[in-house]
Amino acid sequence: MYIQEAVNWHQLNDDVLRFYKALGVDMIHVDIRSGVSNVAAGIGEDLRAGKDCTAQFEQAREKVEAHGMQLNNIFMSCWAEIPLGKPDADAKIEAWCRMVESLGRAGIPHLGWNFKPMGNFRTTADIGRGDVRYSTFDYAEFLQNRPQPYAPPIAEAAMWQRMETFLKAVIPVAEKAAVRMALHPDDPPMPEPLGGVAQICSTLEQFRRIFALVPSPNHCMLFCQGCMTELLGQGVYGAIAEMAAANKIAWVHFRNVRGQLPRFAEVFLDEGDIDMRRAMTIYRDNGFTGPYMMDHTPHFPHPNSDWLGKAYAIGYIRSLIQTVYQ
Repeated sequence: MYIQEAVNWHQLNDDVLRFYKALGVDMIHVDIRSGVSNVAAGIGEDLRAGKDCTAQFEQAREKVEAHGMQLNNIFMSCWAEIPLGKPDADAKIEAWCRMVESLGRAGIPHLGWNFKPMGNFRTTADIGRGDVRYSTFDYAEFLQNRPQPYAPPIAEAAMWQRMETFLKAVIPVAEKAAVRMALHPDDPPMPEPLGGVAQICSTLEQFRRIFALVPSPNHCMLFCQGCMTELLGQGVYGAIAEMAAANKIAWVHFRNVRGQLPRFAEVFLDEGDIDMRRAMTIYRDNGFTGPYMMDHTPHFPHPNSDWLGKAYAIGYIRSLIQTVYQ
């Protein structure tokens, strides 16, 4: 039973790692999406160019291991050229394969990814206890102030074709490299083109289809409990059981929300609609042993908001693990 926490690549330093070790974190998830073009360690555009980045990944792993934790995964969004069907999409798929091989050689067992080139969508934040701000989505408000969509629009059929092409190229490489690729859902998980691009990673049926395109134990899901709750409400318990029993969950974004589409807010773990102890029990009963990690934290009116939220969530998750996995 493991707890994992996220660190941005450019923040992977001793102070941050000591903080997480003190809180009892077992595994580290390194996010290389933000600041990837100017990372001091030199990984930067080398990944997108298809260069071998084994040495940089090994250094990151060794840095985490020096603090008694495991570097369990790297997270990277599927480069927009691929889902958008740009002229250099094939070159970017080849570069992705080289990244997977680098991870395998560096001894990092997982790669988290998403297939949402337009990113996430949110509206005006709700205010919660202690004046924290909750990340919120209100579909009615979104429609009144919709962002400029991608043009020309991309239909669902094109996105499915591009997903299939991508998976058929990269999953065999992941198998050879002993790297599991874990796909994160759309957020919000609405199977419609919120930003002019069809969303095909929203529903359970879509995930079943994605897994069927290239069946493999190295092709799995980053089970975002928050996103699945936004979509399914109380039906999330059944989704947990299905995906955990199928061994399709690489790790969990253990998040609680209040409300369900068309409107929801991401709240503290103890005040959402989902019984988090019941949820963890279902993971356990279907063979999942972690890692669990916080996803998004409410924003505190404090300069160290992110660390405060992470400390609260990690303590909460540790307590549940001690109760459920006894």
